[in-house]
Amino acid sequence: MERTLVLIKPDAVERGLIGQIVSRLERKGLRLAGLKLFRLDRGTAEEHYRQHRERPFFRELIDFITRGPLVAMVWEGRGAVEVVRSLMGATDPLQAAPGTVRGDLALDLACNLVHGSDSVQAAAREIELFFRPEELVAYRRAQDGWLGFPEA
Repeated sequence: MERTLVLIKPDAVERGLIGQIVSRLERKGLRLAGLKLFRLDRGTAEEHYRQHRERPFFRELIDFITRGPLVAMVWEGRGAVEVVRSLMGATDPLQAAPGTVRGDLALDLACNLVHGSDSVQAAAREIELFFRPEELVAYRRAQDGWLGFPEA
């Protein structure tokens, strides 16, 4: 089972879209392994978006992601990275397909509601940046699916 990080960005929190976004991920069949609401500090934001450090929009990106509370979540399931990316839609909401989070709910490239890890490797790095291992739920598995939580 793969895990991936999803951030519900400050614009989505401000608009009251947390429940709609979480609901779409749950309905798809992914399992929530971690969730927290907090305000991201600039240092963590800069580390998270380090691949964009040399781009002209980097400062605006950091200002935006730190402007208010966000929701950080870890989702798991078969092909979780690809599933989440598909549900989010294209980065530019004007190009995102109807039925996706961005296609249905966003209009602006700078304020595009959500972030999802773009690879299994990125997901591992990003999850470690936002969550300590003890903050994540472990699931028991069977050959044919989810069984529940392990005994404490």
